[in-house]
Amino acid sequence: MWLFNSSIGRKVIMSVTGICLILFLTFHMSMNVVAIFSEEGYNMVCEFLGANWYAVVATLGLAALAVIHIVYAFILTWQNRKARGNERYAVTEKPGKVEWASQNMLVLGIIVIFGLVMHLMDFWAKMMYVDLTGCGDHFYSTDGAHWIQYTFQQPYMVLCYVIWIVALWFHLSHGFWSALQTIGWNGKIWFNRWKWIGNVYVTLLCFGFIAVILWFYVKSIM
Repeated sequence: MWLFNSSIGRKVIMSVTGICLILFLTFHMSMNVVAIFSEEGYNMVCEFLGANWYAVVATLGLAALAVIHIVYAFILTWQNRKARGNERYAVTEKPGKVEWASQNMLVLGIIVIFGLVMHLMDFWAKMMYVDLTGCGDHFYSTDGAHWIQYTFQQPYMVLCYVIWIVALWFHLSHGFWSALQTIGWNGKIWFNRWKWIGNVYVTLLCFGFIAVILWFYVKSIM
């Protein structure tokens, strides 16, 4: 099937899974921002999601999307390098029109993966995993806002998360319009518009995450 066997098909899979993950990040950011205005409200959202069957199904679906996206990213990178062969060493000067994020998508992706693992260990393992298995401390699984406070009162955690979000911004700022281009929304007029819309959207998305991090850090030192 062309969707799995051709380079274009693999790019389509990368694009669709990437767009789905961006939509999830939008929901996740919106949920986190609630904690700034109402910690009780944030805990209510966490309790609503909890370990209910729909949350478990959504988690498994997201995990599948993330794995597919990551695997295909490595496959396409390997294929591109193999196709270029020794030619990639022939030119030492980088083309001016190619964005830095485009040239470093693999490196940015690896940073994003490490950040994702860190986040899963810091939050998912102490909240949803505890609800699912009954193993661990149920205090933080029922009071997520308190765990956010504890995590982001530590400067090194704030630094790690900010670096992760910045890498995510670079990754998404290129990935957003690139995904839309791959699925066919690449007309001459709309190409530049999608780039502009993508940059604004991704900036607001990442700003929301960083705002939560900095809010709780500043709150801890005041």
